[in-house]
Amino acid sequence: MNTFISYEKDQQGMVTLTMDMPGRSVNVINEEFGEGFSEVVDRLATESGLTGVIIASAKKTFVAGAEIDFLYQQIDPAVVFRMVQEMKASQRRLETLGVPVVAAINGAALGGGWEVALATHYRVAIDDPKTKIGLPEVTLGLLPGDGGVTRMVRLLGLQAAFPYLTEGKPVTAREAKEAGLIDELAADRADMMAKARAWILANPKSSQPWDREDYRMPGGTPSSPKAAQMLMVAPAMLRKKTYRNYPAPEAILSAMVEGAAVDFDTALRIESRYFAAIATGKVAKNMLTTFWFQLNHIKGGGSRPAGIAPTETKKVGVLGAGLMGHGIAYVTATAGMDVVLKDVSKEKADAGKAAIDELVSKRVAQGRMTAEAKAAILGRIVTTGAAEDLQGCDLVIEAVFEDRGLKARVTQEAEAQIAADAVFASNTSTLPITGLAEPSSRPENFIGLHFFSPVHRMDLVEIIVGKKTSQQTLAKAFDYVLKIGKTPIVVNDSRGFYTSRVFGTYVKEGCNMLAEGQNPRAIEAAGLQAGMPMGALEVADMVGLNLAVHINEQTEKDLAAEGKQMERQPADAVVVRMVKEFGRLGKNQGTGFYDYPKEGGKSLWPGVYDLYPTAAAALSQGEMIERLMFIQALETVRCHEEGVVLSVADANIGSVFGWGFAPFKGGTLQYINDYGIAAFVERSRQLADKYGDRFSPPAMLIEMARTGKTF
Repeated sequence: MNTFISYEKDQQGMVTLTMDMPGRSVNVINEEFGEGFSEVVDRLATESGLTGVIIASAKKTFVAGAEIDFLYQQIDPAVVFRMVQEMKASQRRLETLGVPVVAAINGAALGGGWEVALATHYRVAIDDPKTKIGLPEVTLGLLPGDGGVTRMVRLLGLQAAFPYLTEGKPVTAREAKEAGLIDELAADRADMMAKARAWILANPKSSQPWDREDYRMPGGTPSSPKAAQMLMVAPAMLRKKTYRNYPAPEAILSAMVEGAAVDFDTALRIESRYFAAIATGKVAKNMLTTFWFQLNHIKGGGSRPAGIAPTETKKVGVLGAGLMGHGIAYVTATAGMDVVLKDVSKEKADAGKAAIDELVSKRVAQGRMTAEAKAAILGRIVTTGAAEDLQGCDLVIEAVFEDRGLKARVTQEAEAQIAADAVFASNTSTLPITGLAEPSSRPENFIGLHFFSPVHRMDLVEIIVGKKTSQQTLAKAFDYVLKIGKTPIVVNDSRGFYTSRVFGTYVKEGCNMLAEGQNPRAIEAAGLQAGMPMGALEVADMVGLNLAVHINEQTEKDLAAEGKQMERQPADAVVVRMVKEFGRLGKNQGTGFYDYPKEGGKSLWPGVYDLYPTAAAALSQGEMIERLMFIQALETVRCHEEGVVLSVADANIGSVFGWGFAPFKGGTLQYINDYGIAAFVERSRQLADKYGDRFSPPAMLIEMARTGKTF
C-alpha cells in the first residue's frame, strides 16, 4: 500500500505526485517504492479528466537512487530480473498514459532517481550546484538497470550516451541542460512547479520521442555507418581502460548496442538481463562492500572516538610550502579555514602560494570555479617566514623533508607559539609518530596526518595515532579531515604505518622479479593486468629511487639504534644499483627505470633489460599477478594482526584510495575474501615454498581458514 507518494489533483486536471518516504532523509528506490509507484500509476490510468502528471519530491533531493542494502542481499539473477522488470512496467505505463508527464527535479537525481526522471516527457530542474544528474552505477560495479541504458541511448544516441553510462560522472543541472538531458532550468521550487504546469498546458498530447512514428535514433542505429565506426573502436577503448577486470562497462556497451537494434520493450528486457547478471556477480559484491558500506561507515565516523563532541578547526598553520605543504594549504583554505603558510623565508612561502594561485586559476579557466571563489581562497592564505605568525593556529601541520632533526626543530619552534590545547600534526609517510613526538612538550597533542600526492586530487588521509596521542587529538584530526572533504582512515603507529608499509611491498616485489631476471615489460604488464594504476617499476620512479634509498638508510639506522637488523630483499640492491651505479634517481629527475624526456611521454630505459641476467624460464603472467597481489594482501593481514590497521574498512578503503589497489577486488582484505580464505592460505604456502617467507600466511589467516571466518 502506498504510504509515501501523495496524490493531488488540481482544478485543471493535473496530478502532482510528491515523493516523501517516511523516516528517511532521501527518497530511495526499493521494494516499497516499486509497490507504491505501481499503485499510483494504476490510479492515474483510471483517473477521469486527467490532463497531465508532475512527479516531485518533498525531500531536499529528487530521488537518491536504489537502496543498495536490498540489492546487495540478492544472489539469484532471476529474482533481480523480475524485480527490475516490475519497476520498468510501471514506468512504461506512466510514459504511455497519453498525457504529458513532467519531472520536477529539485536536487540530486542519481542512478535510479535519474531513471525515474527519464520515464517522463519533460524535465525541469532547479539551477543549483547541488542539483546533480547522472548514472553512477558503474562506479559500484553495476549498470543502470531501471531503463537508464535504454532511454539514454534513445534520447542522446549511442555515441553521446556512451560516456554518461560507462564513466558514471554526475553533471550539474546546467551541464545536463546543455547536453539535452534537462529541458528547462528553474530559479527555485516555485518557479520549477510553475514551469512544469505551463509546459503541460502547452503540450496536451505529449509522448516520448521513441513512441512516435517519426522517431529516428540520434546518430543512427548500430548498423548505420557513423555508429558502426564508433562501435568498432569502443570495445578496444574499454578493454584498454579496464583490462577486462570490470564486467559492468562491457555489459553496458552490449546492452546499448543490442537494445538499439530492437524495439523499446525488448531493449528493456535485454538491459534487465545484463543488470541481473552483473548485480549478482562477484565484482559488484566486492565494490559494493567497500565503496558503499565500508566507505559510508568511515565517513559516518566509524573510526572516530566515541563520546567526544564535534570539534571545529578555524586556523591552520602549514610548515613547508613545497608540493605537499602548498597542497595541504590549498585544500584547507578551500574548505573555508584560515591558513598560515610558513617556510624558511617569506619568498619560499610566496612561491608556494603562487603554486596555489596556478591551481585555482586553472579551475576558473575551466569554468569550475568563479573568480570570487578564487579570490576568497587566496585571501585566506597568509605567507610568512616567521614562526610568530603561527600564533592563533589551533592546528599546525608540518610538511617538511623526511629528516628527524629537521622535524624536531620545526615542532619545537611551532609549539613555542601556539596555544597549549592546539594540535600538532606531522605529514610524514614513513617515520614513526611516537618517535617524532619525543621532542614535543605535549606529545598527547601530537598526531600524524599522512596526505597523498597530489593533495588536491587524492581523497585519502591516513591518521596515525602515537603511543601518547589523546583521543581528543584524534577526534580533532578526524573532524578536520572530513571538513576538507577527504576520507580519513585511522591507524596505530609503526614504521611505514599502514599505507606506506603495504604499498612498498608492491614496488619491492616488482623489483624482486627484476632481480630474478624477469622481463621488465612483463612485470609492468602484470601490475596493470592485476588492476593496479601503474606497474611496480613506474611506481618506484614516481616515489623516487633516491628517496627509497634514503628511507632504507634511515630505517637501517633506526633499527640499529634499537639493536635490530633490517631484513633485506633483492629489491633493495636493485634500487641501490639504479641510484649509485647508474645515477637513475626517479621521475622528478627525468631518469629511473623509465626515461622521461622533456617533450613528454615515457619508455623503459634500455639499460634496465641488462641489469640482471634473463631467467631461464619466464614466469607466467598469472604467477606474476598473484605475487604482486598476494604480497600486498599478506602484509595487510600482518598490519591487522599487529593492531596497526584497526578495521577491515580502514584496510580496504586505505588500499584503494591510498595507492590504487585493484578497485574491482574491493581492497586488500576483500581480495582475500574474493579468493577464498582457505584457498588463499594454501596458495600463500605454495608461493612461500618458491619465493620465501614473505609469502607465509600469518597465524590470523590460518585460524580464519580453520574456523571458516571472513574479513
